[in-house]
Amino acid sequence: MTTQGFVVSHAKDASFTRGLRSFFEYRDLGIKDATAGRVAAHVIRAAAGTDFSSQPHAHATSFQLVYVLKGWIEFEYEGQGRVRLEAGSCVHQPPGIRHREVGHSDDVEMLEIVMPGDFTTHEVEAV
Repeated sequence: MTTQGFVVSHAKDASFTRGLRSFFEYRDLGIKDATAGRVAAHVIRAAAGTDFSSQPHAHATSFQLVYVLKGWIEFEYEGQGRVRLEAGSCVHQPPGIRHREVGHSDDVEMLEIVMPGDFTTHEVEAV
């Protein structure tokens, strides 16, 4: 048995920073370092006092899951249209699916799990 890669993250010690989207703050859960970059996991929440603006984009991933912990968020997905997720909702975003955020509540919080940990994002012309 090995303990290599074992990590624990507690809410009381949480630190949120700005990340991929300026209107969100991200809490790294330590999974990326623990898995040598194979998987990233973070909690995302709305950043207070920021304007929402989202361009259509796609991520180069092999797996992406979003689980809403609190509030709501609405996405527009390629081939699916608008999808509103509320607390307890979960979505698997297939690799490369074009999408954009349409809006979210001021209190939205989500858990996102992505593979690989160092995925790239590129803007696209339309969803």
